[in-house]
Order: sequence, then C-alpha cells, then structure tokens
Amino acid sequence: MKNKKPENKQESVQKPEKSVRNREFAVITYCFIGLFLCLMGYFVYFQIEKSEEFINNSYNSRQETFAEQIIRGEIHSADGEILAKTETDSEGNETRVYPYGNMFSHIVGYSTKQYGQSGVESWANFNLLRSNAFFLEKTVDDLTNQKSIGDNVITTLNYDLQSIAYQSLGEYDGAVIVMEPATGKILASVSKPDFNPNTVEANWEAIVADKEGESALLNRATQGLYPPGSTFKIITALAYIQQNPTDYTAYTYSCTGSIQKNESKLNCFSGEVHGNVNLETSFSESCNTSFANIGLNMNLKDFTQTGEALLFNQPLPVSKLEVSKSRFSLDKNASISEIMETSIGQGKTLVTPLHMLMITSAIANDGLLMEPYVIDHTENYEGAAVKTYEPVSYGELMTIEEAQVLQSYMQKVVEEGTGSKLKGMSYQAAGKTGSAEYGTNKGDSHAWFVGYAHRDDKEDIAIAVIVEGAGIGSAHAVPIAKSIFDMYYRY
Repeated sequence: MKNKKPENKQESVQKPEKSVRNREFAVITYCFIGLFLCLMGYFVYFQIEKSEEFINNSYNSRQETFAEQIIRGEIHSADGEILAKTETDSEGNETRVYPYGNMFSHIVGYSTKQYGQSGVESWANFNLLRSNAFFLEKTVDDLTNQKSIGDNVITTLNYDLQSIAYQSLGEYDGAVIVMEPATGKILASVSKPDFNPNTVEANWEAIVADKEGESALLNRATQGLYPPGSTFKIITALAYIQQNPTDYTAYTYSCTGSIQKNESKLNCFSGEVHGNVNLETSFSESCNTSFANIGLNMNLKDFTQTGEALLFNQPLPVSKLEVSKSRFSLDKNASISEIMETSIGQGKTLVTPLHMLMITSAIANDGLLMEPYVIDHTENYEGAAVKTYEPVSYGELMTIEEAQVLQSYMQKVVEEGTGSKLKGMSYQAAGKTGSAEYGTNKGDSHAWFVGYAHRDDKEDIAIAVIVEGAGIGSAHAVPIAKSIFDMYYRY
C-alpha cells in the first residue's frame, strides 16, 4: 500500500498539467477557427460589396480580358430609351454608338479604347462587360469562340426631362440637374459646353488642346465650382434660425439699399430699397443688406458649423459620380467685408450645382437627405433583372421644424418674391433665385435657381440651374426650371 501512494501523488500532479495543455490547445484551435471565419467573412463581403469596385478600376487589366469575351451592354434611360449601344459590322468590328449625341454626353459619358471611359460608361464598366445570359448560351459562345452579349444598365434618367433641360439651357454654358428628394434618383443632368461622345476619340487631341474644348469635358453639374450668390441665403437663414431658435421671427431690419460698416460697403442688387423687412421678407425679396447685417450679428464659428453640417468642406456622400468639394469658411479673424460678402454667397464661397440640389432636396424632404444615384438596376440582354440599386438615406441635414420654416420661405419667393414666374401653376413650386457675381468686371453674374415642386399625385422633384454669365436668376434661371416642372407635371 505504501508503494502505491507515491504513484497516486504523481498522477495527481500530472492531471493539472494535462488540463493546462488542453486549454492551450483549445485556445489556439479557437483562434484559428476565429481567424478562418473572419477570413471567410471578408471574402464573402469582398465578393458582394467590393469585387465590382476593384474590377471596375480603370487600372485593372482584367477589363481588357472581359472586352475580348463580351460585347459591351447597352445603357438605357428609365423610360426605355437606348442611350448607348455597341454595333458590330460584318467583319466583327465594334463601334460604340450614342443615339442622342451631345445631349447625355457628361452623365452617360464615353467609352474609348485609347482614352478609357467617363460617366455611366465608367461607373458601370464592370456591369456592361459582364454577361448574365443563359449559361447554355454562354457555353455555346465559348465553344464556338463567339462573344457573349453583355448586361444592360438601366439608369434613373428621364429622357423627356433631359431633353427639355438640354433645350432650355440653349446656347448658354452652365448646368441643370434634377433629382427626386424622396429617393435620391437623378432624373436629368445637363452640362454645357458639351461634346459628341460618338467622335470624342477621333477629336480628342483637338478637344484637350483647345482651352474651351478642354472645359467641355468637365461635368459642370457635379464638378463645376461657382459662387452661389443669393442661393446661399438658404444657409445663412438656417444658421440664423439655429442661433436664435426662439426669436428669429422677431428679426427686423430697415433696408435703405446699402449697408456700410467702417470702410466696408455693400449694396442691394441694382440699389433696390426694400424698406422694413423681417427674416422671411429678407429671404423672399433677396435683400443683400439685411443678410449682410444678419451675418455681422452671428457667431462665426457656429455659422461655419452650420455650413459643414450641410456638407461644405467635405466630400459629398455620392456613389460613383465624380464630384468637387464645395468650399466655405469664416474664421474669427474674418474681416467685416468678408463676413458681409460670405453671408450673401459671394467672397470665397464656391459650390457645385449638385451640392445646392442636395441641400434643396433635403429641405423638400423635411430635412432628410437621400444620397444621389444614377444607376437604377442592371439586367441581362433579354431583360431579366441582375442587380437593383436601392435608395440610401444619408441622414438629417436639419430638423423637420427647420426644414418646414425654409419651405415656407422658399414658397414665399414664388408667391411674392423673385420666383414669381412659377406662381399659379398646376403644381406648387418653391425655391431661391440668385445672381452670383464673378470675375473683375462689376455686373458680370451667373444666374441661379434652386428649388422644388410638389403635386399630390406625383413625386416631388428638386432642381438646380446655373446659367453662366446670363445675369439675373429670376430672368434666366427660373424660366428653365419652369420648363422642366411643366414637362414633369404635364399630365
């Protein structure tokens, strides 16, 4: 019995060591399982969310391989018009054709072998060079060394609205962009000067060599940076409301046609005298001196924060579209002149038409911004759905109450102010005009209008219009908006 006791002690000592080893083995095993699951999870995420982005990168050589196997798919408008297609001759030579030429040149873009792609042709390059035809058909194509037919991309663009926007802008340079506030769908996007995507490759050297021609490749609707002029009074008014939430309605000012503080002087447009105004009438009559006074009496840090909450000085939350970053700042060292000019949308402030459209859309949508998008879905060449892109909410740019105040102000612009050409229609319009001075010649100005329209039986639409060098927004930009609203609500 005495000889067995040490053995039992030895066994009792060894068991904990074995238990420790088992735990270590289990920890290592679970770690490897966890890493494996993370790796598999990322693989699935990459396949679903990121593979299209990487394959669609213009530097990815796989695109050339796809082009050797697939006939590039078509691009359609939301109402069924073919905006881009590939034609093949008897010898198998492929030509990319744009039936409407210049009209969709920036938003649909171009696709060339030598100079790559732009617009939807670029953003949806992966989709257009992928075929979801019936697998037996693709198998036969592979066996017979024939190309399969690529998928079609269906955009959110409305042909009628694009057409009327293009015609209405006429010979002027500038941009028109239209969106559904409730969804973020881009319904029309026009930029001038433009180009013919059917001949862009043949004329490339002449286009980029000519200063004016080179500017034709710039999509002014999403990348053009302009002084916003009086359309910026939307932001100034919102900042004042936020800084004076309980008594902004008590604001009053006596406009004599000009305001002077120390050496800085600013006039109302054409020296107009508006008399006694409150915040609402300052807005509807677009009183420069009143808004300059508002700016001088606001906290500049909070003013800047309002601008940044409205997405100034940061990338816009827009999928696929190439966009420029709008700029706005007022620091504590800003001069009186800078404060007054910035408050009326002049000075160093620059904005894109798309950005002003997004702010306007958020106002129309009770403060909620939906991210703009232009590709609705993809389908194979026989019309079977492949992938659908759903509306995405960015979040609130302002409270419902703040949005409703701005809605009432913008409605008064139409009912009693500078947007009166939109009054009395079958729809209810609201907006803000602007005449944004630029350059060194006093009096040179771009014509602006941003706004939206409502009728109970249809979705609201919002619009931003800028007409370069045209002058007064009420005279040149409002009629363009009216022609688009009229087309949309014609039935």
